[in-house]
Amino acid sequence: MSYSQKALEFLEEGKIDEFNKQYNLALHHDSDEMVYSLAEELYSYGFTNQAKELYEKLLKKFPDEDELRTDIADILISEGNTDEALEQLSKISKDSPAYLQSLMVQADLYQTQELFEVSREKLLEAKKLAPDEEVITFALAELYYTMGEYNKAIPLYLSLIKKGITNLSAVNIVERIGISYANDSNFENAIGYLKQIKTIDMSSDVKFETAFTYLQLKEYDEAIDLFEELRDSDPQYATLYPYLGQALDAVNKQEEAYRVLQEGLSVDQYNEKLFLATAREALKLSENDEALGYLQQGNEIDPDDIEIVLEMSNLLVAKEDYEENIKLLNSYIENHELDPQFYWNLAISYDKLDKLKEAHKNYLAAKPYFSDNASFLKQAALFFREYGDRDNSYELLKKYVQLQPNDDEAAFMLDEYMDD
Repeated sequence: MSYSQKALEFLEEGKIDEFNKQYNLALHHDSDEMVYSLAEELYSYGFTNQAKELYEKLLKKFPDEDELRTDIADILISEGNTDEALEQLSKISKDSPAYLQSLMVQADLYQTQELFEVSREKLLEAKKLAPDEEVITFALAELYYTMGEYNKAIPLYLSLIKKGITNLSAVNIVERIGISYANDSNFENAIGYLKQIKTIDMSSDVKFETAFTYLQLKEYDEAIDLFEELRDSDPQYATLYPYLGQALDAVNKQEEAYRVLQEGLSVDQYNEKLFLATAREALKLSENDEALGYLQQGNEIDPDDIEIVLEMSNLLVAKEDYEENIKLLNSYIENHELDPQFYWNLAISYDKLDKLKEAHKNYLAAKPYFSDNASFLKQAALFFREYGDRDNSYELLKKYVQLQPNDDEAAFMLDEYMDD
């Protein structure tokens, strides 16, 4: 039995001192073939320092064996020594049998550094050299998947499926195709692949993607079942709660949706969108004070979330808390890109507080954005009429009557203008 074989036996038995003795003997006395085999085994066990030492010994003896350079580069990359790894790979010429492998190693290195474009260049070059090599096709597909270029990843994954390859490097190719289609908003195709995966084999991410796809297809019962299964198996998966709430709301289970969203807030107390979703569900249940509380908490987390501010403003107007609405919105006017609804809500609030000049200014600011909104047109037209702004009142009444020709009161007022 060789020293290398004895070293591995001791390693498997956990006898490290004996392993080290046999390893040193193998390093100096075993054949080159045995030393290389030992290096391969040690690398697979995670003993990278010893494996690198063996590879380097062999490289000194066989400087033209470029495969040893790729082996050493792999280890250097795992150690974070990327510059040394690239130095080793740069010594491999294009006519070397190891050049293809060097491209793959470089691609992996650049991908870990998030230099995706450089990684893609290396993989495309490798694919030109070996267009039918499944590992290269898979690596390129995985790169596109990581980059979010799902429309480019899908054909590559499909080419592997056509060859009968459904798993590679512990990755489920069918799963990848389904998720890629889902992220590319092709939900019909996505569910066709995701359905093929047994629920028991799904990770939390795949369960979520599948449930989300059902939700987009308005297959609410299936979405609810899978979201609930995900919640039971992984209750800390915070992203599921707003979508489970949405699915329950879609089947008119508002109270259950509200409870689910509140449960989500106990898991994730720093998600302003979850506070917004909970507030909206509270409003549907006429829990206005609770809704305002949730909105205020969401606003504290992200004061720049205009969607939350707008929802707060709408609620304050509905509650006739005009002073608070003005205070809220005025704090945003100078420093934010405003939603036009802000101007309308301010106009209403100033009008109700008899601050007519400010109301007039905000109705004018809102006017360009609501030219096809019948409610705004009539409300603003009546305000302008009372304020004495005849031109704007006439303009908006004319547009309103075109949208609502059966409103006799508005038609009568318009006739009065025309008769003047």
